[in-house]
Amino acid sequence: MSQADSIHTLSLKGIRDGVQSGDFSVMEATDAYLDRIERFNPELNAYITVTRDAAKAQAVAIDNRIRKGELSGPMAGVPYALKDLFCSEGVRTTCASNMLSNFISPYDAHVAEKLKVAGGVLLGKNNMDEFAMGSSNETSAFGNVCNPWDTSKVPGGSSGGGAATIAARLAPMTLGTDTGGSIRQPASFCNITGIKPTYGRISRYGMIAFASSLDQCGPMAPSAEDCAITLNVIAGLDSRDSTSVDLAVPDYTATLNDSIEGLRIGLPKQFFAEGLDAQVAEVIDRAIQQFQAKGAIIKEVSLPNSHLAVPVYYVVAPAECSSNLSRFDGVRFGHRCDDPKDLRDLYERSRWEGFGAEVKRRIMIGTYALSAGYYDAYYLKAQQVRRLIKQDFDTAFKDVDVIMGPSCPTTAFGIGAKKDDPIAMYLEDLYTIPVSLAGLPGMTFPVGFAADGLPVGIQLVGNYFEEARMLNIAHQYQQWTDWHTCLPAKFA
Repeated sequence: MSQADSIHTLSLKGIRDGVQSGDFSVMEATDAYLDRIERFNPELNAYITVTRDAAKAQAVAIDNRIRKGELSGPMAGVPYALKDLFCSEGVRTTCASNMLSNFISPYDAHVAEKLKVAGGVLLGKNNMDEFAMGSSNETSAFGNVCNPWDTSKVPGGSSGGGAATIAARLAPMTLGTDTGGSIRQPASFCNITGIKPTYGRISRYGMIAFASSLDQCGPMAPSAEDCAITLNVIAGLDSRDSTSVDLAVPDYTATLNDSIEGLRIGLPKQFFAEGLDAQVAEVIDRAIQQFQAKGAIIKEVSLPNSHLAVPVYYVVAPAECSSNLSRFDGVRFGHRCDDPKDLRDLYERSRWEGFGAEVKRRIMIGTYALSAGYYDAYYLKAQQVRRLIKQDFDTAFKDVDVIMGPSCPTTAFGIGAKKDDPIAMYLEDLYTIPVSLAGLPGMTFPVGFAADGLPVGIQLVGNYFEEARMLNIAHQYQQWTDWHTCLPAKFA
């Protein structure tokens, strides 16, 4: 096996170190991933756009800067991908929708800007559920994504293209977004590590909005260490985003090797009740026992209002989506219908043609919830219950340091199995939505395989801005086990 053939097996840090030491060039690393994308993407459909020529040009420029000693940061020369809702200057940014199928962004999102400055090489834009609305990556206007562990299964959503990209090693890192579980659920389905930081930790500038009080960007990669390195680059205040928090960013890699002895782990009894698949429960229990054996203290906690999270989310998120997506009117950018009779016809037909069924469903629900006479009954009430869900977590964190449980009630389900049943699809995010409503950081990392041979991820929830602790816990687990290094045989 040549060195180029094995670059995809390296960690993000391994690629950066290899480039810096001269073991291989940025161009060689970039070519290795571009070749894998060309080979495997037709089967997986994980990328909507591949920026082959631009990536090669970036690689040449970065190689020159590294040789001159001008660039040496943790991301220098590392290829990466972006979920296709992050604006990238000069690159098509579609949100997996016909509405934006012809949109070329004139500027970079904050996180894209940070990665570019750090010397990363953009390989392309990952497929996703349309406007990030979905839990299976089946609502994309560009077709569904297949799970590399079993191509008849979904990869999860909405960041399903990113999860499949990392699982098949078509990039060493990608940025996803998480509104109700869109990083954590696909990470569980695809045997990768993904973290949704605290709301406000990473700027949302240039990230096309779904639900503005919930959306948060986060890295997806094989390991917690890779995620920590990425967070060091992209986290922090951005004056262009009013929800961005002015709080010092720690070095997320500095505490990765801290001991977890004495760590108090809370297990929410509501997350281990009816609805959790027995296969998944068995794998999760085994992982918890490993933490206990390493000196962690396991305690039961209660989140009594968590059962209300899904209905609350499906009032709040569609209401915000209805407001955010009103800007797509066929006038300034995006899809425009042919030969409109008047302004109303332009607006109605452009939106009807541009948006898919799930997006239309959520716009209609949200518009109804915000309408006169229903606002108090639905949106206001949902926000009040949201406060109760947050208070449940506040109470739990008085007794424990972190909360642990399943990311998903099942392993990856079959493509098409739940597409016609929105309620069943919505319940896939049963364990992730409460965390999002509270604005807390959550992450998923691999803990083994169920009896059906599919991956299982465990969800870790931390207190506000305690991402460093969560990354430390996941990293320690990844020192004891090798689940995160497992690759699907077909894509090894």
